[in-house]
Amino acid sequence: MNDRAAAPGAPYVGRFAPSPTGLLHAGSLVAALASWLDARAHGGRWLVRMEDLDTPRNVAGAAEAIVAQLDAVGLRADGPVVRQSERVALYEAALRFLEANGRAYPCACSRRDLVLAAAAPPGAGEGRGEAIYPGTCRAGLHGKARRSVRLRVERVDGSGEARIDWRDRRLGAQHQDVARAVGDFVLKRADGVFAYQLAVVVDDAEQGVNEVVRGEDLADSTARQILLQRLLGVATPRYLHTPLVRAADGAKLSKQTGATPLALDDPLATLRQAGDVLGLAARGTTLAEWLASAIGCWRERLSMPRGDVDALVHDARLAAARTSPCP
Repeated sequence: MNDRAAAPGAPYVGRFAPSPTGLLHAGSLVAALASWLDARAHGGRWLVRMEDLDTPRNVAGAAEAIVAQLDAVGLRADGPVVRQSERVALYEAALRFLEANGRAYPCACSRRDLVLAAAAPPGAGEGRGEAIYPGTCRAGLHGKARRSVRLRVERVDGSGEARIDWRDRRLGAQHQDVARAVGDFVLKRADGVFAYQLAVVVDDAEQGVNEVVRGEDLADSTARQILLQRLLGVATPRYLHTPLVRAADGAKLSKQTGATPLALDDPLATLRQAGDVLGLAARGTTLAEWLASAIGCWRERLSMPRGDVDALVHDARLAAARTSPCP
């Protein structure tokens, strides 16, 4: 099980992976636009994948509507849209591999059990407001029925801690001890649904994704995903987490909080708003012109010295330059 980065010089493959639990909103478009621009600026491929495993939360017709929303603002995938619900066999194979190598185990804990065990030791959870899983079922189920499957969180060599160090293209150096911050996290839920963390790692590896551009709210998941990549022996992509769009009260826009779907009566104005969040000084009077200019803006950033590239969006100097349009 090797710890390996994506092969240098490999063709760029990026993706946008929304959940069809509702329509795209302003925050979703920022992530979609950034991932599309990064792919285009690198001359790479941009894929769209529907993360529709959580069937009870899916909204009928939302997957098709999301594709239509993307199309309306000129963001079109380089290939057919993939659905996680059609890829369950891949997740099952990955789970069997982890089980066979002693890295996944059955868990009998109910939600009530977890609530009762929530009195975590001092320092657990690293300020995330969550208690780590205490490892109740690591030693076996003791006659209880299996409910879920969890990852045995340790370093790849099995030596206890699981500190992951990685670098985000915008946020810079990051680290997390997954054992301390999260504990043994779920790979397959009690209702039989594969967990996001496992599915996204398997999907990215199978699709050859080597550049992940997504919202900053998912940065906390990155260490868990890198740990799984190492355990499964697949390559680790580069990551870039984009700024979040917030409501007037400061809360992150989300479908769960009733964020308003994208206004598409004026697609160009909607794109410009997303570009503002990314600090883009693009110009154009049509979708095609604006997107071409935005690609130029993004490519210009990629040509900057390394220190500037690592602050790819919302760098103070870039924000100040927004009055100077890109070519």
